[in-house]
Amino acid sequence: MKKFNENARVKLPCILHLTRLGYKYLPLKHAVRDKQNNIFTDIFKQSIVAINPNATPEDINRLLTDIKLMLDYDDLGKAFYKRLTDTTTSLKLIDFNQFENNQLHVVTELTYKKEGEEFRPDITLLINGMPLIFIEVKAPSNKDGIQKEYDRAKQRCENKKFKHFINITQFMLFSDNLEYSDTFRHQGTFYATTSQHQPIFNNFREQQPQTDVLQPLQQTTKNTILQDNNLLEIQSTPEFATNKSSDTPTNRLCTSLLSKKRLAFILRYGIVYVEKHEIQKHIMRYPQLFATLAIEQKLKKGERKGIIWHTQGSGKTALTYYNIAYLTDYFAKQNIIPKFYFIVDRLDLLQQATNEFKQRGLVVHQIDSRQALVKAMKSTEAIHNARGQTEITVVNIQKFKDDTDVISKNDYNINIQRIYFLDEAHRSYKPEGSFLADLMQSDRQAIQIGLTGTPLLGDKYDSKSIFGDYIHKYYYDASIKDGYTLRLIREEISTQYKMDLQQALKEAEISIDSLKSSHIYAHPHFVQAMLDYILNDFVESRMRFEDNTIGGMVVCDSSEQARQMYNLFKQDNHNLSAALILHDEETKAERKEKIEQFKDNQIDLLFVYQMLLTGFDAPRLKKLYLGRGVKKHNLLQALARVNRPYKQFQYGYIVDFADISEEFNTTNQAYSRELQAQFGDELHYDESILFLSAQEAQQQIEHIQTVLASFDINNKEIFLQQIQAIEDIAKIKEIQKALDNAKSLYNLIRLHDYHNLLTKLDFHTLKILYNEVSVHLSRLNSKQDIATGEVDLINTAVEDVLFDFTKTGESELILETKIQQAIRQVREALASNIDPKDPEYVKLEKALKKLFQKMQLMESNLVKLEQLKKQVDELNQQNDLIKAQYDNDAKYVRIHKRILEQNPQIDIIAPLQEVKKQADIQIKQNSHLLDNESYFEKDMMRVIYNEFNQHAIELNAEIYRTISRLVVQEYIAYY
Repeated sequence: MKKFNENARVKLPCILHLTRLGYKYLPLKHAVRDKQNNIFTDIFKQSIVAINPNATPEDINRLLTDIKLMLDYDDLGKAFYKRLTDTTTSLKLIDFNQFENNQLHVVTELTYKKEGEEFRPDITLLINGMPLIFIEVKAPSNKDGIQKEYDRAKQRCENKKFKHFINITQFMLFSDNLEYSDTFRHQGTFYATTSQHQPIFNNFREQQPQTDVLQPLQQTTKNTILQDNNLLEIQSTPEFATNKSSDTPTNRLCTSLLSKKRLAFILRYGIVYVEKHEIQKHIMRYPQLFATLAIEQKLKKGERKGIIWHTQGSGKTALTYYNIAYLTDYFAKQNIIPKFYFIVDRLDLLQQATNEFKQRGLVVHQIDSRQALVKAMKSTEAIHNARGQTEITVVNIQKFKDDTDVISKNDYNINIQRIYFLDEAHRSYKPEGSFLADLMQSDRQAIQIGLTGTPLLGDKYDSKSIFGDYIHKYYYDASIKDGYTLRLIREEISTQYKMDLQQALKEAEISIDSLKSSHIYAHPHFVQAMLDYILNDFVESRMRFEDNTIGGMVVCDSSEQARQMYNLFKQDNHNLSAALILHDEETKAERKEKIEQFKDNQIDLLFVYQMLLTGFDAPRLKKLYLGRGVKKHNLLQALARVNRPYKQFQYGYIVDFADISEEFNTTNQAYSRELQAQFGDELHYDESILFLSAQEAQQQIEHIQTVLASFDINNKEIFLQQIQAIEDIAKIKEIQKALDNAKSLYNLIRLHDYHNLLTKLDFHTLKILYNEVSVHLSRLNSKQDIATGEVDLINTAVEDVLFDFTKTGESELILETKIQQAIRQVREALASNIDPKDPEYVKLEKALKKLFQKMQLMESNLVKLEQLKKQVDELNQQNDLIKAQYDNDAKYVRIHKRILEQNPQIDIIAPLQEVKKQADIQIKQNSHLLDNESYFEKDMMRVIYNEFNQHAIELNAEIYRTISRLVVQEYIAYY
């Protein structure tokens, strides 16, 4: 089954599934579109009139002109998205109130092209003629999983030539039709929105299966789609029957995200632009989506309180933002105006939340005084700004913790609904005589939604008794599996260092019994010893990870220790930078500036005591030096500071000065018991997943030792000779994975008693071995592909193979980038060729291989690549012209060319067109015809003889047999 490929296995079954979701299949051959942005103008005009009955042709033409202008902005499509989702304008682009009124189409192989560069998504979805979504699929047997799509998505988003296409695209789906893997990140089904750089691929796990969204698949629809894609021959195969099931991973993702109700929800409420140093576009994660739907269900039942329990790092501030947009419309349908409050219990969280909301475009009112809160609560206005923008009030209750009567009951405006989101609902909200009691008394109709990453774990004030039942839950183990958070490695400080600390205490002649421990730990002798360890470890970590962008945070035992450590840091001779972040150190603005500088990689280390241990989100923070004991939920939150995904890191690292192991075990077990008590049999929480255990590490290290046992890793030259003698790609991949895993586990190797591996392997050697194995693997892949001579060679990203370029300056770096880009363009152009047996194709492919094998950093090679790209484009254009003669059937391009190669004098187009019609009709009527190859060949011989004779073309029997054989081989190849 030569063509058991992504088209037959994934793409066509997915398109058929989309028609069951209400999308109409649209053949491209007669479609009218604007190639600058791929808007199907005829459909667009019809759709706009349908949902805007008063629209004139002039109105619609102006609208199209406005859209073209918006798509040219350097704003990642923000202006267009605002216009797309605007429901107040007199001329709507989408009818969100009656989504059935919109026209939904699905097309395949739609070319996105500009200035000689192009890409062609497998599937594109049109809403009212606008290409808002595309889908890329891979066959499950694809060796790289979704990794290649991950790389291509980055290239497309960064390519300024594709700006119009990226700006109009709202989100993308990627699938290799496999279930998720816990060990291979790029396997499964993913969704992402566009980006200026690398899009973020999100998992999706359905939690509210939709019923009655799938229509029956019509036989005529199936035939039309298969015939238009010239794949009628696959319809009777058992594989096709399996792959068009609604339960395949690809089709499940389409149902979850692209059914009409979900699609309307995501487009209107699930996308947000975030203005940081550069504009970002975010899309709802699936826990945020289902939490939002759960809140709505809660409200419909008349319930007004509840808890969202989402693990740290899952985006609770973003969840609040999405709900502001959603609940505003929810209450608008009831002629009620909601008034939103986000309540925190610390000044740093107030500022952080304010920044997060402002970056998402909200008008934010900060409340940090009693007078301001009373005024805000008594106001019966929902909107305070002149422009009518959506607002939220952020309140810091720390200012009111001692007040017993902050808010008095006021006259309630029945047209206003107050909604409180209470951050960190596991702490600080005591129900008696406090801010919370007054808040509840001030408006008994208010909606209260508690947000927490951890439960209270049996403390005096139980969150659930205050805020009610859980609305939605999302735990650590799921977050780690989804890639939103990382596992942690706890680094116990060395025995020698513990002895150094004890010696430091003796030298200071401090008696532990006579002074407070905080004084002891703030003594210069103790602090200097601790600081020395931190600085040495931090510098060494950057060297091990080969990444100078990672940051560190030192959680001190007291504010006195933090100040002392920072002062000693400034006196030490090093090339690092640091900041001291304490609530009473410098002004709020100065602290804010330093925090932002840390996030931007301008500061290496932060010294803190109590600040930044919750809510602080800096993905580059990968080393947490824990110098004091932290209890219960505070411990889990502090640890979560280093669990954000960053580059290729697999773990976050905790350097444990305070010996948190016992407290963590106690806390994590209590966390697990709390989950078990609340959710019983529905719980699937794995309490061991947060930290990589020593036992797991030992097992992995033993596996690494087994894999490397037959290699001399003490002598790099001998090791390389051994590796280069291996031709088995699977074996080399196993060695590469072992070395990569050892690199990640190095801290545990170094800190524990794994002498067998530690004596054989140091990080420096390990990195060299890993790099050499990776280079050898790339060479093997290229060598294998070159040997096969098939199109798969060209699909290998040859520009990513390491070249022996010697760079001496900026101009060489620029040239290298240009050459790699040129190779990519030639590769992609060759990969899109539909006839690899064409002698001209073979010649061009050989030219690329020859040039690739001799590649040097030379201007002349860049010129050769550009010439080669031009020749490939011309060949592809010729193929496209031939394909158009046969209803875009690539099979007949190859048949056409093979016939003419042997018989150039024959005028074959007209009779061959009729042969195609007859063959397709017979296969449509009897899909099992291809099961009997000899019968099919005899039948085709008859058809070919009749059609050529009717066109007055007389051929000898051998030529008839040749043509018949070519036709049958092409159909059987797909079958």
